[in-house]
Amino acid sequence: MPPITRAYTTACVLTTIAVKLDIITPFQLYFNPDLIFKKYHIWRLVTNFMYFGPIGFNFIFNIIFAYRYCRMLEEGSFRGRTSDFFFMFLFGGFIMILITILIGNIAFLGNAFTIMLVYIWSRRNPYVRMNFFGLLNFQAPYLPWVLLAFSLLLGNSVAVDLMGILVGHLYYYLEDVFPHQVGGFKILRTPQFLKTIMDAAPEDPNYQPLPEDRPGGFNWGNQPQ
Repeated sequence: MPPITRAYTTACVLTTIAVKLDIITPFQLYFNPDLIFKKYHIWRLVTNFMYFGPIGFNFIFNIIFAYRYCRMLEEGSFRGRTSDFFFMFLFGGFIMILITILIGNIAFLGNAFTIMLVYIWSRRNPYVRMNFFGLLNFQAPYLPWVLLAFSLLLGNSVAVDLMGILVGHLYYYLEDVFPHQVGGFKILRTPQFLKTIMDAAPEDPNYQPLPEDRPGGFNWGNQPQ
């Protein structure tokens, strides 16, 4: 498992287990601007992305999608560019927090972050055919909207999923579309110190990545066989 995917999914699982064991409570994790900026609960800027709710179907569904599409991005279009992938995390998290401060009433952003990862992957793999629960066949760019509809069935907030799609599209446009237009230029640039820290080690030539264009593994958003 690549490093950013391993760190993020492990943090999500351990956070959920800690809540289940009553070591911590969701009230210590959720996003609250007053506590962050007045009481200096800085950890809430990060922990609100790590909790998907109590252990159950909703948690399993979200953690599987977060793991799968995070890994496929890191091993696919971000292969060998760990710093760029981490910078995408920072960019997405910053924009989501900014939106949450403006509109309020959103305690946890893990679902939105997962949808952002799915959206970016789907736009970079537009011709991949998907199969959802064996019921729907569609191409990858429709996957975020299918997940949004399914999320509604699970009782999640539409605003959270729409935020993930919006931030994912913003990153995709700034990184993949605008720089290639007439008069366009690259806006998002990974800081050099991140490149020095994360991209210094040589890549193992024997490492075999998980193919980005074959989701596989589960029948939740797969290519039809």
